[in-house]
Parts: sequence; structure tokens; C-alpha cells
Amino acid sequence: MIKRSFFGLAKPRLEYKTLPDKLPKPEEISSPEKVTLLLSTFPEQKDRTLSVKEGDKIKTGQKVFFTNDDAYAISSVTGTISSISPFIGDFGASYTAVSINVSDNEEIDEQFAKYAKTPSPDTADTAREFLACVPGNLPVNLLINPEKPIKTIIISGCDNDLMVYTNQYIIKTAIDSIKSGIDILKDITGADDIILVLPHGFKHELGNIGARVSTIDNGYPAASPHLIMRNILSRIVPAGKSFEDYGACFITAEAVASVGRAFTSGKIPVKKTITVINKDESVKLAVAKIGTPFRDILSTLGITLNEKDRVILGGPMTGTAVYSDEHPIMPDTGAIMIQDSGNISQVSDYPCINCGDCIRICPARIQINMLVRLLEAGHYEEAADNYDLYSCIECGLCSLVCVSKIPIFQYIKLAKHELDRMSIAEAPDD
Repeated sequence: MIKRSFFGLAKPRLEYKTLPDKLPKPEEISSPEKVTLLLSTFPEQKDRTLSVKEGDKIKTGQKVFFTNDDAYAISSVTGTISSISPFIGDFGASYTAVSINVSDNEEIDEQFAKYAKTPSPDTADTAREFLACVPGNLPVNLLINPEKPIKTIIISGCDNDLMVYTNQYIIKTAIDSIKSGIDILKDITGADDIILVLPHGFKHELGNIGARVSTIDNGYPAASPHLIMRNILSRIVPAGKSFEDYGACFITAEAVASVGRAFTSGKIPVKKTITVINKDESVKLAVAKIGTPFRDILSTLGITLNEKDRVILGGPMTGTAVYSDEHPIMPDTGAIMIQDSGNISQVSDYPCINCGDCIRICPARIQINMLVRLLEAGHYEEAADNYDLYSCIECGLCSLVCVSKIPIFQYIKLAKHELDRMSIAEAPDD
């Protein structure tokens, strides 16, 4: 809920909510008839061959990968490859979609189990080869980068967006797996500082978890990694620098629990916990296999999509609209939100009126009223050079308070995407 002061110059305040003591029981989504796995694709890369083809049989936990590339996915089901096709995601992100018709008789691929019996000096390689696609989206390549060794791991028991409870639920229900996961991450990285970040007022019984526990303020966007770095580690990460440049890496509680569960059971976890926000803003938790289409989840929860309703991947502040309920659950899908067509906030082409609300609310203190003028005109490089485009932490507060209904947040994301794309295109070939 947004709280506004009677005095117009005060910042409005949005607050995270914590899970109640009596936990809601997640809805278990039945195995669908078809799942779709998405593998990141870079059009400029050639000489790659996919490890499967249409008609091939596949087992649960089997790795699907490109030759001469690091991209892979883990099958969440047993079945038959029915199609392989291009898939375009948010801001033109390119994927290869591998669709699998699900079989009733599940078979488990045993390749991972051979490597996961006990942590060893090869644990890092095992994680790199098998665990990049576990629920929670483990950032394996960041954790295992000899050029930027990780000294501090920040485990987020919070969820970055409002009305999302996925990681809070994992903290409440999978603490043993998290403890195991922390031990394995220490073994993988050699990190000597593990921090578990929780919302203020979050009730827990963690015991000796192997990490120090810190809490954040419940005011949005305190769960942003940039603000956690500043408020807990007393480090400000400037534009153009990454957390890894400072020896830090952020991991979701769900990803840590997935790592612990994988090595304990000898099986790669394939079920994702998600928060589902309905049209009336009621919230439910669901557990579904990675690759399950949104429509199966919505159907199980009794949510009906009408014409012009909006399906959002993520929460109300930073989520992005998708254009089909066929979109699959991915390892990093934390939430799905449905907006009724009659309650969708409208945007406009009305010009900025220099009210200053966006500047007052911006946690990065960017001069947004000037920045947005350049972004509207497509002057992205000038926006980055002169008005701190890359200092934006992408919280979405500027769009929320904009009197002119300018989609500032979307302009910023588009500008960063275009600049990154140009940078890749201009980079010299190796």
C-alpha cells in the first residue's frame, strides 16, 4: 500500500509485507501435457549444434545443451521432443525453445548423481555443468570466475518486488536445504562471508545456519541489491561497476535451497515456487515444474483471462508484460501477476511538467526530469554520459509517481538494452 504525507513535498512510501506465521499452502500444479525449455541464444554465434532433435526421448534431469557454448537447460520432465523453434523474449532477447510432450512414466537421468554424492574439489565444476538452471537461477558463472573471486555471498530471503513472497516462503520451509546449500557454496567459492538478508520483523528459527543474518527496512525498494550493498556492507557500487568487482554476489534463497537439495538428493530440482497475484490483488503461492505454461497455473488456481487482461512476468513495480499465456515458467520466474483490463494504468504522450516528484522519490538521486527528455528522443549515449542512466537501480518508483503518466521505467530499461546491444556489436571479434 502506498502512504502519502499530507504535505506534498514528502516522499510517498511503499512497504513490503511479510508472510504470516500461519503459512499459506502452495497449490501443487499437476505435470502439464507439454513443457517448454528456453536456452539463451546469441545470433552472432555459429557452429553450434543442439544436443537433442525432434523425436528424441528425454529424461527428467537430462541436460539439453549447445555444442561450443555454455548455454543449457535441464529437462523438468520425461517425454519426447516435439519441436525446436526460435523464441523472442523481453527486449528482443533471443532463445531457442525446446518443447517436450510429457510422458506418464518418469525416468530420472543419472548423470548428475554420479558427481553429487559428496562435495569434492570438483564441486565447482559439477555446479557449473548442472546447476545453472535450478529453481532460483543460480549465477554459477559469477560465483566461479577466477578473474573476480567472490569473498561475500549475499543470500536474499527477501523478494525485490512488492506482493511477492517466493523467497520468504523458502526461508520458512526449506531451512535445512539452505544450510546444506550454504556449506556447498563455501566449498565452491571459498567465500569467507555469507550474509542472509531478511525483511524487518520476519519471524524465523534459523539456528546455526552458517551465515550471519541481517535485516532490511520494510520500505520499498530496500531489497534492491544496490541498497543492500550500501546499507549492510557500506559499499556504494558506482555506475559501470558490478557487485562482483567488489567481491560480492547476490543469490536468492530459493537458489541456495536448490543447491542444497541437489547435492543431498542426487537429483537436480525441477520444481519452481512462484507467487501468483490475481486481479483483485489476492496472492497465492504455487509450485510448478520449470517449463510449465502460465495457462496451466492460472487454470489450476481458477483465474480466468479475459480479452485485454494483462499477464505480467514479475511483480507490480518491475514486472514486464508477456503476450501469451503459453509463456513458460523459467528458473528465475518469481511471480506472475494478472491485471484486469479495467484496472490497467494508462500511459500517455503528455510532456513532463517538471513537478519534481520523480526526483524526490528516486533512491539513486538521478535528475530524472532531464534524463527522460533524452530517452524519449532516443539520445541514449547522452543520457548515460550526462544524466546518470546507469546509476538507475530499476525500482520503478519514478513511473509510479509521474503525474504525466510517462513510462519512465520502460524508457530506462530500453535505453540500457540498446546501449548494451550497441556495445556488443562494436566489440572486436576475438
